[in-house]
Amino acid sequence: MTRHDVVIVHGVQNWMPGALPAEAAAALADGWSARLAAGYAAAGLGHVPPPRVHAAYYADLLNNAESQAPQDDDVDGLGPGTQALLLDWLRATGLPPEPDDGQAWGTMPVRQALSWFASRRGMPSKVLARIAVALLPEVYTYLTSPKRRAAAREVVADTVRASGARVIVAHSLGSVVTYEALHAHELPGVELLVTLGSPLGLPGAVFDALEPAPAGGRGSRPPGLARWVNIADPGDLVAVPRRLGDRFAVDSHHEAHIAAVDFHTMGSYLNCGLTATALAPYLS
Repeated sequence: MTRHDVVIVHGVQNWMPGALPAEAAAALADGWSARLAAGYAAAGLGHVPPPRVHAAYYADLLNNAESQAPQDDDVDGLGPGTQALLLDWLRATGLPPEPDDGQAWGTMPVRQALSWFASRRGMPSKVLARIAVALLPEVYTYLTSPKRRAAAREVVADTVRASGARVIVAHSLGSVVTYEALHAHELPGVELLVTLGSPLGLPGAVFDALEPAPAGGRGSRPPGLARWVNIADPGDLVAVPRRLGDRFAVDSHHEAHIAAVDFHTMGSYLNCGLTATALAPYLS
């Protein structure tokens, strides 16, 4: 067992069709290692060797060759359940209880609700639609497919055990998978969990669907976890709500403008000196 290894758990849009899981994990780990090294340099820690990165790759479990996901900005092509998740996301991001004209959001075409929201955020509706189409189908698949959900959590647990790592970094949907894996599997000795751009607190489809179920409006802290740090870009539309401490026993919450455009990507978060600063004391 070593204190120089970190397990990183990816979010959505990391499926590598045709690659074996081990090959995909190795490719992700290589790319993340370079990003993390840049983050160490940004934090003034260039003299400290970055940790060995182990990727927990589960994207193949949520995708297959027959997947007929909508393309580009086709929100109308999303299934009913995914469209409901989209409305939960828009509400949590700032959609008022009802639109100005009194029409209920649930009876309005989802594209119309999305366009209404985008216009009030001062962004093109097509950009917001592309984000929704890229992110939400895998989240919905994970939350509604018990077998795939259990298998993804097992990948995280197996990667932590095999690496001997005591530090986990989890991005986006990966923070949900990791949170549930830490509850579902006995993983003693995890000293640090760093969540990046996490939607764990998203009311409705995510927070209220967590396993174990939240109680009294709060999610339970993973057993045995020594420290939990959350990092969110204020402009990250997926990290909603940004302050996980309002719903979870997070030890430290940090916000920083990480990137002007790629505000939600794993690479941008790993490039950030905040991430390196959180990790370095635990990875000697």
